[in-house]
Amino acid sequence: MKPFKLPEIITEEEFLKIQDKVKKKNHKLAYALGFYECMRIGEIVNLKPEDINYQIKTIHIKQAKGHKDRVIPIAPEVLRGLSHLPVEIGCRALQIAFKGICKEVTGKDLHFHSLRHSGITHYLVKKKWSSLEVQRLAGHSKIQTTEIYTHINPQDLVNRMWNN
Repeated sequence: MKPFKLPEIITEEEFLKIQDKVKKKNHKLAYALGFYECMRIGEIVNLKPEDINYQIKTIHIKQAKGHKDRVIPIAPEVLRGLSHLPVEIGCRALQIAFKGICKEVTGKDLHFHSLRHSGITHYLVKKKWSSLEVQRLAGHSKIQTTEIYTHINPQDLVNRMWNN
């Protein structure tokens, strides 16, 4: 049996460098939804303007994985870009565009799903959200699934050890 390999992740700083090079606003929005909202690509391409509640700052994701709905908060970094909904691009085209821009900017061979892993890691490690909060954001039914997505940078461990 082939061992399970987690996708490579990027930091928020790397993500912002990628975003700086993106020309199309719908691509920028899709990438931001992947990173800051930890959304799956299928959830992003199916998102509609009526799924956004600006008053209470939430996104209603309908019929996600497992045919479950969930409501998540709108990240401040995403709010302005939501005016570009729907993203009006297919999953495959979005994956190809993301892979290309990542290779160009970071030299890394990243997949679109890397944004979800990176976002989950960002909230757990950098923002210090609890595992339960991130589980809810990601829409995981089991906390163990959320923990699989956690990637800890070795330098973060050194900093933690030395209380930096």
